[in-house]
Amino acid sequence: MSSILYDAQGPRAKRRNIVFTVVFLAAFAALLWWVLSTLNDKGQLEWFLWKPFFTSGEPWSTYIWPGLQNTLKAAALSVIIALPLGALFGIARLSDHAWIRVPAGIVVEFFRAIPVLVLMIFGLALFAEYTSVSSDDRPLYAVVTGLVLYNASVLAEIVRAGILSLPKGQAEGAMAIGLRKNQAMRLVLLPQAVTAMLPAIVSQLVVIVKDTALGGAVLTFPELLAAANTMSGYYGANVIASLTVVSVLFIALNFALTSFASWLEARLRRSKRSTGAVLGADDVDDLNAGEVGGAQKTGTGGTA
Repeated sequence: MSSILYDAQGPRAKRRNIVFTVVFLAAFAALLWWVLSTLNDKGQLEWFLWKPFFTSGEPWSTYIWPGLQNTLKAAALSVIIALPLGALFGIARLSDHAWIRVPAGIVVEFFRAIPVLVLMIFGLALFAEYTSVSSDDRPLYAVVTGLVLYNASVLAEIVRAGILSLPKGQAEGAMAIGLRKNQAMRLVLLPQAVTAMLPAIVSQLVVIVKDTALGGAVLTFPELLAAANTMSGYYGANVIASLTVVSVLFIALNFALTSFASWLEARLRRSKRSTGAVLGADDVDDLNAGEVGGAQKTGTGGTA
């Protein structure tokens, strides 16, 4: 019995896969035993090093929760700014006008080629030299600036690639029924491309969350990793315990973000299943007339 993608495994292939699985599990168990035994020999599994996280709320309220808040704040601000900025530059790179397409491409390629840490350091120096931002807020501004400039450039390429991945017939069909290019982009191409781009966009959002740790390591931004370093010094150099707790929090945060994105992608795919409705010529005329009427009202009534 065979599938469309592969042939069914025979008896030898099944036995070989079972052997590989057993060998891998044994190797993994041996590696885990070696790590735990090494930590135990170094005294890193002593109860007094892990006790504060299980018996007291002080490390959570004093170090972990404020650090998590700063991490979420920097990540949220970066996402809110980088997503529309990346979409704008991604669409601009597809423009028919060279005076729009070329500058957008230069900006995207420039900031995409610079490491995000360099952009953070540059932002810190910029805010210190040319702005009146306080020294307490400066690290946050620098972290958000670096994350926005770099990730907006990456997201612009994701948007551009997502739109170009659609069949050419989508755009040609939209033009054939009378839609202008901006209408075809807004009503036909982008809604389909969003579903295709969602996994790549989510992976980039996970990168944003993790890259906030660079601000704590270099720019003294009090995010989650920096809080772990301070906490480990206060509780008797329990570095392994503190970093383990922080790692679990990062994993849980990114897993929640990925799970939400998977749910959203499945929901979008279900909502976009065709209902059999066909857009007729009268519907297109009504759509164009509505946009023209809106433009006329804006022109005669002042700023909308």
